[in-house]
Amino acid sequence: MKILFTGGGSGGHFYPIIAIVEAIHEIETKERLLPADIYFASNDPYDKQQLFNHNISYIEIKTGKRRTYSSVLNFFDIFKTGFAVIKAVVKLFAIYPDVVFGKGGFASFPTLFAARLLRIPVIIHESDTVPGRVNVWASKFAKYVVISYPDAAKYFPADKVVVTGNPLRKEAMLPITQGSFKFLELEEGIPLILVIGGSQGAQLINEVILDSLPMLLEKYQVIHQVGEKNEKDVKARLEAILNDIPHRNRYKMYPYLNDLTLRMSAGAADLVISRAGSAIFEIAAWKKASIIIPITESNGNHQQKNAFHYAREHAAVVVEEANLTPHVLVEEIDRIIKNPVLKKSMEESAGKFSERSADAAEKIARQLLKISLGHEA
Repeated sequence: MKILFTGGGSGGHFYPIIAIVEAIHEIETKERLLPADIYFASNDPYDKQQLFNHNISYIEIKTGKRRTYSSVLNFFDIFKTGFAVIKAVVKLFAIYPDVVFGKGGFASFPTLFAARLLRIPVIIHESDTVPGRVNVWASKFAKYVVISYPDAAKYFPADKVVVTGNPLRKEAMLPITQGSFKFLELEEGIPLILVIGGSQGAQLINEVILDSLPMLLEKYQVIHQVGEKNEKDVKARLEAILNDIPHRNRYKMYPYLNDLTLRMSAGAADLVISRAGSAIFEIAAWKKASIIIPITESNGNHQQKNAFHYAREHAAVVVEEANLTPHVLVEEIDRIIKNPVLKKSMEESAGKFSERSADAAEKIARQLLKISLGHEA
């Protein structure tokens, strides 16, 4: 059996693929199937360690990008994408996988195009309420379209849609509570705010959090994931900000939260502040109250729609970027933390929302294996 995954550009594309691969390995062990050869085709490996840990072969296919704004690069990237498609056809013909799974994003286009030309079965997955352009296009020839939010169904052929929720890695779903404060070098008994701006960080959220620190650290502790590309700028600002704050040790900045640190932070956190991408599903799995800050201008405003869909589940409050100021943010944090009934209700609602995705990875993995085994026969 040969299964090829494609996608890229963010952790929201990459880590659901890892979750499905984990489920494939579990099913193979449980049902004594011969291990499948698994490949990941993209413009970037994203996390080489995860690929190695899960025995996934990486296929590099550098491609162009179609920007929604006017740019001379759009012209040159037409040729770059054309060469990428040719390379993808050659690579897929050499491997000839039994099935291709597409997670969306411009990086998946050449591989999905090649799969179509070679008549290899395709399954695509959409994490957002509003799909990206590649997934809308691929849905025309895909065998199945798997979605996380029921709201996305209207964009795809009705007879192909399957609602599963979002695949989550087993480890990501299990926060660590024992010893978490000691590990994070924080004080027990003081509420902890976990700030995650998406896999690459979020500059606007970083700025508001930094401006809020004098107010926040009087009564809270903060774990702040700023993104590797933002680390230098944040460090430069911190020197001036923390110098005059008595409780500076209550703030911990990380460029990136690895699995262990993220699980420890999730276990200790009283409240999570996040963007409105795939992180929503992890926050729900942790059963944490949250403040969601969607990107104002995302494809089809999908982040805003994701955020308000989740807020309608009573698991989070939404603060839009236009309203995001230090005082507004701190007021919302206070409103949730100081109201145990509201906080508990949000946590319970998050848990109920998460139940819909509990077996998403296994459902998708079984379908991929079914197609692969049928193709071999």
